[in-house]
Amino acid sequence: MSDARASGPVLVMGEAITDLVPDRNGHLHPHPGGAPANVAAGLARLGVHTAFAGALGNDEFSLAHEDRLAAVGVNLELSRRSTRPTALAVASQTPNGTRYDFHLHDTATFRLAPLVEGLERFQAVYVGGLAAIVPPAADAVAETACAAADTTLLVVDPHVREDRTVDPATGRSRLRDLCMLAHVVKASDEDVQKLWPESMPDDRCRRLADDGRLVVLTRGMHGSTAFLPSGVQISVPAAPVTLVNTIGGGDAFMAGLLAGLVARTAVASRQSVDITAAQARSLLEGGARAAALVCAQMGPGTSPRALGANPSKNGPGDSWFAARTTQGEDSLVEYL
Repeated sequence: MSDARASGPVLVMGEAITDLVPDRNGHLHPHPGGAPANVAAGLARLGVHTAFAGALGNDEFSLAHEDRLAAVGVNLELSRRSTRPTALAVASQTPNGTRYDFHLHDTATFRLAPLVEGLERFQAVYVGGLAAIVPPAADAVAETACAAADTTLLVVDPHVREDRTVDPATGRSRLRDLCMLAHVVKASDEDVQKLWPESMPDDRCRRLADDGRLVVLTRGMHGSTAFLPSGVQISVPAAPVTLVNTIGGGDAFMAGLLAGLVARTAVASRQSVDITAAQARSLLEGGARAAALVCAQMGPGTSPRALGANPSKNGPGDSWFAARTTQGEDSLVEYL
């Protein structure tokens, strides 16, 4: 059985933001979040040595972030400290999904510094989220991504978010630039539509893959598709789940996908992804199971075996993820 710990660490760069999520009575409850922080926590819970390069403030929200990440084994040595408060995202449920209203101005969360030295010691570097577009973090993310693209495997999740304090055109341009630098791109169909409105999502993903990238397009309940540099496309359905919550589902998919990728040194090497159709299918299925575990939290269906993570029934290459998720039903469910 492969072990991601033996394959090398992952650096995750971006924001740890606090989500204020309403309950059924409309009362707001704080939850540590932020796409990069979620991915870092998810990777660590899946056994991947993970370093988080974020920025933490001096308030109680920031302490909660630090406790949450440290508790699952995320290395915080590359995270910066600040006397400013933590950025907030107020979540609202709408007929079209979750809407976020951000409170980002003058917070610690985006006081990032570029990392350009020593990136070769990481097997992969992940960037994305609000830090990729919100100053002053955006410049640090861009500089780090440029260095990572030359030294290791750069993984980008554009995770398009819009805020009144960020010019939409500038933000989308930055995210497009990151995708063009990346060796691996994971994006939702909504992300791709917003970044390239002149193209259909599938057409744009094929064009990105034609340049030598692995591109993964997620469609929520409609599953996901991998576009391989070879021109092959592989699609898998979403894992069956009793849906309780969608917040963090995409981040969990990213963690499952990336954990599976770095666990297979024959698939992911420095600055390239050499992947077969069978391996791509396995990676998508791992991401789908991880997302389902999080979307089913606090409700039925949290058992990995109920989601198909049974080592005796999985295809070749799936034993690593299955073993990780069956070590305990709470391994992913609790990370948000």
